[in-house]
Amino acid sequence: MADSSFDIVSKVERQEVDNALNQAAKEISQRYDFKGVGASISWSGEKILMEANSEDRVSAVLDVFQSKLIKRGISLKALDAGEPQLSGKEYKIFASIEEGISQDNAKKVAKLIRDEGPKGVKAQVQGEELRVSSKNRDDLQAVIALLKGQDFDFALQFVNYR
Repeated sequence: MADSSFDIVSKVERQEVDNALNQAAKEISQRYDFKGVGASISWSGEKILMEANSEDRVSAVLDVFQSKLIKRGISLKALDAGEPQLSGKEYKIFASIEEGISQDNAKKVAKLIRDEGPKGVKAQVQGEELRVSSKNRDDLQAVIALLKGQDFDFALQFVNYR
């Protein structure tokens, strides 16, 4: 019988991020506490730009965006937001969406699977993802449960389970 396997990835669907950004922009344009403070959120190339005329307001824009991401099922671990910076008379926050598992993080996850996972489970790094395989599907379920119980500083998804 062939080995069963699944892939561990860290991906974010761009369309969902775009929808969350549009919802946040709509809420910011309609909310009373954002009137007259020049608050906005938009794409700036591959980054997300949030602007307002005070540090508190730009942080509130970030909070609104984060709440929209959560409602759309996107982990906040994928959002890398900088600190508010003063630019002229405006405060700005640049945020980016992190995708892919770095080599170091993939090695950490593979080591955790080897050390704490069931025996006979193999994990190999393939680019920006990790392939986990075993003869026993129950062992794979145990690995998924183990990884879900850990608190990594990056988002994990489990795909191609077969």
